Amino acid sequence: MPKFGLTMHEGTIQRFFKAVGDSVKAGEPLYEVETEKVLYEVEAAAAGTLAATLFADGDTVECGVAVAVIAEAGEDLAAVQARYAKAAPPASAAPTNRAAIREASVPAAAKATGERRAASPIARKLATELGVNLDAVEGTGPGGRITREDVERAAKSAPAPAPSTPASRSPTPTASRTPMRGVRKVIAERMHQSLQASAQITITTEADVTPATELRARLTRDYDFSYTDMMIHACARALMRHPRINSRLDGAEIVAAPNANIGIAVALDEGLIVPVVREAERKSLREIAVESRALGEKARAGHLKLEDVSGGTFTITNLGTWGVDAFTPILNAGETGILGVGRIIEKPAIYRGEIARRALMWLSLTFDHRVIDGAPAAEFLRDVIEIFNYGER
Repeated sequence: MPKFGLTMHEGTIQRFFKAVGDSVKAGEPLYEVETEKVLYEVEAAAAGTLAATLFADGDTVECGVAVAVIAEAGEDLAAVQARYAKAAPPASAAPTNRAAIREASVPAAAKATGERRAASPIARKLATELGVNLDAVEGTGPGGRITREDVERAAKSAPAPAPSTPASRSPTPTASRTPMRGVRKVIAERMHQSLQASAQITITTEADVTPATELRARLTRDYDFSYTDMMIHACARALMRHPRINSRLDGAEIVAAPNANIGIAVALDEGLIVPVVREAERKSLREIAVESRALGEKARAGHLKLEDVSGGTFTITNLGTWGVDAFTPILNAGETGILGVGRIIEKPAIYRGEIARRALMWLSLTFDHRVIDGAPAAEFLRDVIEIFNYGER
């Protein structure tokens, strides 16, 4: 199990691309791993024959532990397999009830083609745990992708096992428990760690963003820019004016980042992921829009790579789509600032001494008070609003 980042301690095997006995070329994908951040295809380190897989799909393995064995050309395959037989996961003599149910419920067409249904990593893992056959599940995600909710729904609608108690006696109801695992577990650990390791404070302001709505209306004649694209553009340029909030605390030193690598929080079926627009201060609004849209699509499809989610210096999280006005976002570990973006709503406001209909939006800036104080943080937020409304001057 490789170690893709400093914070990675284990990975979950999603699937092997090769079966035992298949030939393997050096550099071709051998198996797929779900880390704390992304799915990653691990390439074969050598050419030969896949002699043994030491773990099964869905197993979580510590970094540095062997997961498979490749026999080199000329080696006795049987001898290699015998050498590692004790390390291989035990094989049951007979299929369990769940395994038998899964096998019986696989449609003939799916068995014949061997086609793999599109599903999120957590959906595959949960399906294995609950004994749900993915080929029989209707996906409600983008492009028919199977989500965690789809698997849970299928598990609830599956025929109940025969009761082991007399029919006259109703079983005592028990509380429903959901194991904390996968991405949800990582998010919980990271958020708690972030709050414990920094002095976080949130400031909020209601901004008049009417000029930004008018600017977007003009810009979208050429390209479909989102407000998030405009906010990335504004934050990147404001960060160059206020390098302290684009810094990180390293021991007793404050280290300013040379570039604005803006993370965009993307909600997924199984949690949250933050792909990064790198060197956003160097990019035009159109370049940012194209890149952020591509990253969002990769995130929802589960195709992000480690380099897509690493190296962020500041994060933007937008809950305005869900009708939220203001909230208190939690810092990503190692960063000094995160901006929470609320919804844009039109309402009466005093403008130039008169009551007028204006577009207003709440912004919530959380920052590490160890690195930056309230006044400079407020100045940064003021510049973000100015650039968001009028562009950089």
